[in-house]
Amino acid sequence: MLKVRAVCLNHRDLLMIQGTYGPRRPEHRVPVSDGVGEVLHVGAGVAGFSVGDRVICPHFATWLDGAFDLRYFGEDLGITQDGWLAEQIVVPAQSLVKVPDALTDSQAAALSAAALTAWNALVDVGQIKAGDLVLALGTGGVSIFALQLAKLHGARVAITSSSDQKLSQARKLGADITINYRTHPNWAAELLNANGQRGADIVVETGGLATLASSIAAAAPNGRLALIGALAATPAEGAPTLDNLFGIVGKNLTLRGITAGNRRMLQSLVNAISVGNIEPVIDKELSFDEAPEAYRHLLGGHHLGKVLIRVSD
Repeated sequence: MLKVRAVCLNHRDLLMIQGTYGPRRPEHRVPVSDGVGEVLHVGAGVAGFSVGDRVICPHFATWLDGAFDLRYFGEDLGITQDGWLAEQIVVPAQSLVKVPDALTDSQAAALSAAALTAWNALVDVGQIKAGDLVLALGTGGVSIFALQLAKLHGARVAITSSSDQKLSQARKLGADITINYRTHPNWAAELLNANGQRGADIVVETGGLATLASSIAAAAPNGRLALIGALAATPAEGAPTLDNLFGIVGKNLTLRGITAGNRRMLQSLVNAISVGNIEPVIDKELSFDEAPEAYRHLLGGHHLGKVLIRVSD
């Protein structure tokens, strides 16, 4: 059993309470997939954890290692099982990852969903290496973590937004190329112009069908596209056509769906965050009683990075 200290919201949390993230969930379902807790009680036979330890876990609580399997949806915290937006939560001990003393609650609370998804996209799928160009769409939680983690690996980063102010903040975080997609609707061509007509080696594709055609155009030969979300718009506004088939085949692209990550990846991520001393970008922090306001702030779409809810000290 864990005492919840802090949680961070993700887009999936919005969709869950709106009833649009798969089947409608029971009204009593406790939401939120991302948080950090303190061990209050350790079950019989559990080793490696003590009362007082701070811990996190992947939201697919039983996905410990290896390839993804559909059965993991049955243990999806905040969706098919009760999640983190509570004073206490019970999770399997085998799922837990200890939080090092060097990491704050704010650093740890944001890791298990958005950061873990970005890690999977860049490291396990993208096989990132120094010198790669990573393209991240937008400035939400996954994209900002992708920016920070890519820089930690010695990669260059291009990022898009409709806000010049957000792009300015992204440059302060290390972005090498910033593109306002409202000013430059053909942002794929803008990226090529900014990078000597070579595209991105890894594309963190959070927009979905509305942006996928442009992401294919923006990818370099042998590029890896990690398909993560559908935040941009309806498919009719920019869905790929058969014309894009040449881009996929002709450039030998890899398109891979990303469903967060497993416990092994999360442990590697925690190690990297500790060594690199990465500070998650927290757009707004609210109290447990202000949770509805936190959801409204995320829904507004004006945030950069994460929205955090402080549950306890």
